Amino acid sequence: MKTMQLSLALGLMVALPLTATAEDKIDPKTYEVAYSEDGRYYNHDDVPTFNVAEDGTVDWLTFSGFRRYHAECHVCHGPDGEGSTYAPAIKNSAVEMGYDGFFEVVVNGRENGNSVMPHFGDNRNVMCYLDDIYVYLKARGVEAVPRGRPAKKEAKSDVIREDEDACMG
Repeated sequence: MKTMQLSLALGLMVALPLTATAEDKIDPKTYEVAYSEDGRYYNHDDVPTFNVAEDGTVDWLTFSGFRRYHAECHVCHGPDGEGSTYAPAIKNSAVEMGYDGFFEVVVNGRENGNSVMPHFGDNRNVMCYLDDIYVYLKARGVEAVPRGRPAKKEAKSDVIREDEDACMG
């Protein structure tokens, strides 16, 4: 329910990418699953994270995040968070910015010179699925999922369905 409370605040993602270099090491605790609840997975800091089974099956939020990212974000940021001529790559932003930074930029937007990330705080198609988008980009950022639509997914839990219906109205 914690994630829905944040999502109900209602906004999308980063105009200025934070990109990792080959020398950067991503702390696995930022994405390792510590526990799951009602079809959602969380890391050791109670932050939403992805879960990919050995056979490649992804959790519902990662799958949903792929769909929502490509419905709302890829128009500017390119397929699979890889960037475009219009806006930068953002596949590493969820990892490097962390949940709070990601949430802040999506909700409120930001500017840096000619680079503008608009706010999405009042866009339910983003805010009701902000955790999903975050989890998907986090999985892409650590290369836990390849480019393209995930082939296999877990079923959507009843709680996720109920939270989604409540958020979308």
